[in-house]
Amino acid sequence: MGRLDGKVAFVTGAARGQGRSHALRMAQEGADIIAVDIEGQIDTVPYAMSTAADMAETVKQVEALDRRIVASQADVRDFGAVKAALDDGVAKLGKLDIVSANAGIFSFGTMEELSEEKFSDMIDVNLKGVWHAAKAAIPHLRANKGGSMILTSSTAGIMAIQNAGHYVAAKHGVIGLMKTLALELAPEFIRVNSVHPTTVNTDMIQNAATYALFGPDLPEAQRTKEVLAPRFQAMNALPIPWVEAIDISNAVLWLASDESRYVTGLELKVDAGLTLK
Repeated sequence: MGRLDGKVAFVTGAARGQGRSHALRMAQEGADIIAVDIEGQIDTVPYAMSTAADMAETVKQVEALDRRIVASQADVRDFGAVKAALDDGVAKLGKLDIVSANAGIFSFGTMEELSEEKFSDMIDVNLKGVWHAAKAAIPHLRANKGGSMILTSSTAGIMAIQNAGHYVAAKHGVIGLMKTLALELAPEFIRVNSVHPTTVNTDMIQNAATYALFGPDLPEAQRTKEVLAPRFQAMNALPIPWVEAIDISNAVLWLASDESRYVTGLELKVDAGLTLK
């Protein structure tokens, strides 16, 4: 038997990266999936975001595992769109057991130089978007007489990082959401926890804009994954530059499963020791 047999999981940001990985890992353990992603670009994000083709690939891979998936285009900044997508998925798959509020963006700038638009986009996606996913899910989890929410924060939810204060603020806010939701929903056996990754080897990090942040002293041609890996590794206590998406997915899976049935309000770090420094 799979660890999530008979369960239905809602994953935001599911078209690629950590979101796709979470959807696939839970499908491997028996869950059916409700998937949403923006499938488009936000102007203040300095790398290419997900596309409809990315979501189609997620659908293909979940179905290859012989699991059902209902996938929709929805921007987590739009509560109505998130709610409609989730309601449709629950109507088709019958219920909701698990929420992975994973959708997020990354951009850079000192607190002094950040534009109003860049700051607002960050808060709207990485904090308000997490709240939207939780808010849309609560009635379904209540009808299910329990469930598990996993909110994606970051090591930046625990510590400060220069040049990303808006990201730090949003990810700290996710912890506040998580703890409040955990208290409010505990009487109904709805558990709420957060995961806190270090740098993850996905398109959000492996792009020219992030390489420029980590290698401002290098000519553009030398800003490569291989050259910059030691600089990423210097942040972690374990001697690795980044973790893989599957490492976060395995943490999400544990929090989604009955193995953590009495765990709520937990900040689960998958950080290679970054926050020990």
